[in-house]
Amino acid sequence: MAVNMKGKDLISIAELSLEEIYEIFDVAKTLKEKLYMGEEHQLLKGKTLGMIFSKPSTRTRISFETGIYQLGGHGMYFNQNDLQLGRSENIHDTAKVLSRYLNGIMIRTFSHQDVVDLAKYATIPVINGLTDLLHPCQVLTDLFTILEKKRKLKGLKLAYIGDGNNVANSLLNGCSKVGIDISIASPKGFEPKKEIVEHAIETAKYMGSKVEIVNDPVEAVKNADVVYTDVWASMGQEKEAEERKKVFQKFQVNLELVKHAKDDYLFMHCLPAHRGEEVVDEVIDSPNSIVFDEAENRLHVQKAIMALVM
Repeated sequence: MAVNMKGKDLISIAELSLEEIYEIFDVAKTLKEKLYMGEEHQLLKGKTLGMIFSKPSTRTRISFETGIYQLGGHGMYFNQNDLQLGRSENIHDTAKVLSRYLNGIMIRTFSHQDVVDLAKYATIPVINGLTDLLHPCQVLTDLFTILEKKRKLKGLKLAYIGDGNNVANSLLNGCSKVGIDISIASPKGFEPKKEIVEHAIETAKYMGSKVEIVNDPVEAVKNADVVYTDVWASMGQEKEAEERKKVFQKFQVNLELVKHAKDDYLFMHCLPAHRGEEVVDEVIDSPNSIVFDEAENRLHVQKAIMALVM
């Protein structure tokens, strides 16, 4: 393996070098091929991954648990009641104890600071499976999937339509790193985090790519190679769901909107999708849609991350 990532945490794409990102993609491609050919690839034989879930999940849990198993290791699932993380025991002590038992930790939770603190005190690699701020494993998967389909990343344009949430924040980190132009259209007051936008603009300068934040979906989608959306109300925002529906109505990805993208645009969604809200069936089920390839690739990319850091 060209780049040594052993022992490294994966908290944010912003902390990865371009070489490390492409190393993850190379390993993911190799592991995917091995799986398809029925070749064993037990790179983590005898190793154990602790999986901490404060937020429930379909794709994250199944892809990590299946992935560690296929790599020859064992995944242990902990929900918020199993560990009492930060409540009956502080994060410092939990991190120290888990480091004595496990070879790696994947955590999916609300507070980003909890993940940062866990990584600070643990002596084993910590993988961010999602926080309210970032979703790095998802976006590394998205970039890998675009690379598979388009055979390149640099010079493409990705339009993200919707809430400036953790996925939007990580797309800013990821696209700016690999040289994809990114245009994000959100309603006023729902734009991505200002510091992340500023950091992405700085990073994009090195790659000669563009970052734009607009309030008009048509403007964002113009000549896009990739059109991406996510739910209007994320987990933990259920009380705001009805209000958000009104605010986001003009931000639906429908047949009228995608006419402004390139003819061979790819449609992406991190799932679960609320069909009829942020996207219509005619788009998510169209030949341009790659949402299920994208979902499958969570398995391959996360296996690559685990293999490299564990």
